[in-house]
Amino acid sequence: MTLHSYCYKNIPQECTFGILEPIYLPPHAVSIPRTEVPMEAIIGVQVRRKEVLAHNIGEQFDFAESEQIGAAGRLAEALRRLSLVLPRSCHGNCHASPPYVRARSISEEFSSGDARYRDNGEPGPGSTHGRDPRSPKEKEDKEREMIKVYDGNNSLRRRIFRVITVPRQATTEQVLTSALRAFHITKDPSNFYLTDLYATDEIELCDPTPVLNLNRKEGKRPAVFLRFKDSESGEVRVYPGKLQVSESFCIVPVTEATTIADLIEEALQKFGLQNFTSEDYRCSEILLDRGVTERVLARDERPWDIVKQLGKDSIRQMELMRFYLQLKQDPHGPNLALFVGNLPPNLSERSYENMLTDFLGKENKFSFIGPIYYEYGSMVIIYEDSNKAVTALYTLRESKYEDKHLLVMLLPSIEPSMVPPGVQPLLVFVNVKSGGCQGLQLISSFRKLLNPYQVFDLDNGGPLPGLYVFRHIKDYKILVCGGDGTIGWVLQCLDNVGQDSECSSPACAIVPLGTGNDLARVLGWGSGYTGDEDPLNLLRDVIDAEESLLDRWTVVFHTEEKEDKQLATNSGGAGATSEDNTQIFVMNNYFGIGLDADLCLDFHNAREENPNKFKSRLRNKGVYVTMGLRKMVKRKPCKDLHKEIRLEVDGRVVELPQVEGIIILNILSWGSGANPWGPDTKEDQFYTPNHGDGMLEVVGVTGVMHLGQIQSGLRTAMRIAQGGHVKIHLHSDIPVQVDGEPWVQSPGDIVVLKSALKATMLKKNKMKRRNTEPSIPPANGVGGKSTDESSNKS
Repeated sequence: MTLHSYCYKNIPQECTFGILEPIYLPPHAVSIPRTEVPMEAIIGVQVRRKEVLAHNIGEQFDFAESEQIGAAGRLAEALRRLSLVLPRSCHGNCHASPPYVRARSISEEFSSGDARYRDNGEPGPGSTHGRDPRSPKEKEDKEREMIKVYDGNNSLRRRIFRVITVPRQATTEQVLTSALRAFHITKDPSNFYLTDLYATDEIELCDPTPVLNLNRKEGKRPAVFLRFKDSESGEVRVYPGKLQVSESFCIVPVTEATTIADLIEEALQKFGLQNFTSEDYRCSEILLDRGVTERVLARDERPWDIVKQLGKDSIRQMELMRFYLQLKQDPHGPNLALFVGNLPPNLSERSYENMLTDFLGKENKFSFIGPIYYEYGSMVIIYEDSNKAVTALYTLRESKYEDKHLLVMLLPSIEPSMVPPGVQPLLVFVNVKSGGCQGLQLISSFRKLLNPYQVFDLDNGGPLPGLYVFRHIKDYKILVCGGDGTIGWVLQCLDNVGQDSECSSPACAIVPLGTGNDLARVLGWGSGYTGDEDPLNLLRDVIDAEESLLDRWTVVFHTEEKEDKQLATNSGGAGATSEDNTQIFVMNNYFGIGLDADLCLDFHNAREENPNKFKSRLRNKGVYVTMGLRKMVKRKPCKDLHKEIRLEVDGRVVELPQVEGIIILNILSWGSGANPWGPDTKEDQFYTPNHGDGMLEVVGVTGVMHLGQIQSGLRTAMRIAQGGHVKIHLHSDIPVQVDGEPWVQSPGDIVVLKSALKATMLKKNKMKRRNTEPSIPPANGVGGKSTDESSNKS
């Protein structure tokens, strides 16, 4: 980091992650097993392929070399592609254990000059051809010299250099300062010197006229080596790797006789760990050459020799190299968790155990079984041997059940005690299939702004892996990026894991990516994410949001079977209720019977037949309108609905008007933002509704025309009843829908009753934030639109 002298004192000594501190999961709180497993197998990242990156000039990575350096190289490449860059205030001051290191910029990998003019004899930018030699610009150019600077033997072999421009009469000190600045070297300049690349012998440049004395080859710029002085002693920085210490690093003086064992003992003293045995620790060398590579150093190696050798190869790499002090025993602990999905649902624990044992073999069997999510066909298995865990990971990923590959991820763990007080880490779920490509854009942005281990792709195992990883955190928030169905999915999974989690009801915010987004509208998050909003502003809105309770309702369907009726008649007694005839659903938004559900069912079937045609919100609404018009001219399947059902609210039978559909509302938004209940009136029999008041609102629609008028805001629905317990009896087969999931329900009873489950949601604060803080510009360089603007339009 380069700063003005008067700015330096305003920079904090320790990174606090800026405005994202209240929701940022600190890197040192995340423990990753020491295995040769790339990141995509840990959090399900789909790494972009070589052909995609080949067009990016700034990402010219040698993939053959990546394969040669093994798993460490693959992990490094995954990190580079994810852009795991710590906030700008980190820069060497964070407890950044591997792989949390700052990614390099393009200028650190390639020449700052135009590669077309490197060592090829072509005229460079300083060529005088075609210019008036008497111009002031030409006179100024003649007084300055462009020099290529190589920072070591490796850069010469790879033909990578930086270009500096200095006066022809510059002193050695001025040239050296420019060279160090070009490579971002911050150490004492007295430790470095320059030599002439084209000289017969490598001799140090000296005054009075070092630039004019440089040897020149025809058609090529003069070139110099930036060298590190060979001294007998110096200082090295040692960083703590997952150690419970307050210091970001310590400086240890070393000589040519100092060994790694001596370095470990000295570092332990400086970190205040002198009471611990040095044999329990190891020292690793972390290099950032085309990625992140780690090498565990032998105790008899000499750190100063390592530094000097690296300085000969590349001064820049010597500057970026770090020594990390780590425990020999993996701080992740002995237990490694594998999440296994795509199993058949609702089997017994013994069946799952036998199935996985058949896939793995007895020699690679897991130590024990963690939580089993029977309904989703998912489970967590625990290993105490990391080698077995890695073998099991790749074995299960190649295994199939009913021609479908198993989903397997190695899960990180979070140490709750390392989360600072007052911080509520944000667990982000993104449905990449919602909103076209917007989900993919958001997940990429959030993984850059936040710790990537707190951002999960719902396409990889759904919400369960993320909820399992966060299960020991006592207070955290959730951000769901998706439609109403995605929100319901996350809330349902929270119900399943709540008993095993420290935080049973984390507050949930929403980025609306679906078609209707009715719950997001009620909570102030807008009608739909357009892609123009700055992701940083979305996170700031989550930080500022207020908690709001959302009632949830249990909908019980009990179907009357004709055989049961006949059996009950023949036996002369009350028929026994079969559990197979009962279905239970949880409702968050609304429940429709009749016309509304019939349209929803038609839309659902059309989308199931051709899902690729339903990726646009505008197109989806157009399909709804078209289907409604067809209903108007065809036979009305829900005509005289009031004769086909019996309605009871809070134990009282309600006489129904002539309607073709009934909607039971928990929130005051339906059908992509319409309010069927309408504005508050002076009617005494009804209370002002709210999504947390423990009441349901029952309204009716008289036909397709009425439905369209409600959605366009011209009319409201017919208010029928309001209460906390609803019972409906169906006399015939009638379409129904719960939160947008439609089907045709057979005759029987439907009961809607208050659920013991309540959801804590986050309601967006409508107060406009003063623009007093700088925002991170989007990747395209165009200023993003605040989410406040989008919510005001909705």
